[in-house]
Amino acid sequence: MSLQRIRGRGITDVTGEIAQEGNRRTVRTIDLKENERIDDLQRNGYQIIQDPKRFCFGMDAVLLAGFANAKEQDRLLDLGTGTGIVPLLMEARYHCSHLTGLEIQEESADMARRSVALNDLSGKIDIVTGDIKEADRLFDPASFDCITCNPPYMIGQHGLTNPEDAKAIARHEILCSLEDVVRVTGKLLKPGGRFWLVHRPFRLAEIITTLVQYKLEPKRMQLVYPYADKEPNMVLLEAVRGGRPRMTVEKPLIIFEKPGVYMPELRDKYGY
Repeated sequence: MSLQRIRGRGITDVTGEIAQEGNRRTVRTIDLKENERIDDLQRNGYQIIQDPKRFCFGMDAVLLAGFANAKEQDRLLDLGTGTGIVPLLMEARYHCSHLTGLEIQEESADMARRSVALNDLSGKIDIVTGDIKEADRLFDPASFDCITCNPPYMIGQHGLTNPEDAKAIARHEILCSLEDVVRVTGKLLKPGGRFWLVHRPFRLAEIITTLVQYKLEPKRMQLVYPYADKEPNMVLLEAVRGGRPRMTVEKPLIIFEKPGVYMPELRDKYGY
C-alpha cells in the first residue's frame, strides 16, 4: 500500500494534522514519541500512529476489514487490536455504532488511543488495555454483534528469538492461543453474532475444529494467494454463533498480478 508518512523525532514532538469536517478544515495535534510515524490510511482521511520498531499493520488487517460485512447498528469488538488498525478500517468502511479494541500491550494500546483521538473518534471507538484470556471478565456476556481478530499465527517457539519483543507477541502465541480467542468469542458474541478471523492455511483444520467446539459455526471462507501460481498464505473465515452447518467457499483472492502491482479485483474492492 502507498501510505503517506509523517515521522516523529522525539517524545516532545507535536505534529499538526488537517482533518476534513464537512466544508470546514480543522487542525488536530498529537504527540509523537521517538520512532513513531503517522500513516495515511487513505480511508475517510483517517490516519494511524505506528512505530516500525514495534509492529506495523500488514495486508492481513486490510483484508480482514474488507472480508467482514458489518452493519451500522453493530457493536464490534476487535481482539488483539494492536495499534487499532482494524477498528479504524471497520469504522471507515461500515460505520458501526460502536467499536472496541482490546490490547494487552500498553504501548500499542496507547498508540491506538492517540490514533483514535487524532481521527476525532474518541466518542465511537474505545481502546481497552487487557488480556484476551480475560475478555469475558472485562465485557458482559453476549454484548457484541460481531467480533474481529487478526491473532498471532505461529505456534509455540517456532522461529522465536525474544518472547518479550512486541513483534514476537504479535506473531507468536506467547500471550494467548487460538483456543483462547475462540473461547472468549463464543461467550461475548450475541446469538447469531458473527466472528471474522484472518489466519494461516496450515492451521485450517485446527481452526475449524476449534470454532465448532465453541458453537461458532463456520459459514464463509476465502483463501488468499500472493500470486496465482503460489500456495495460499492467508485464510479469511466467518463464523456465526449458533449457526446451522453450511459453509460457502468464496473464489480465491489473488493479491499481486506481478511484483508491486495489485490485481484489478483488489484495487476495485479495497481501493489499492
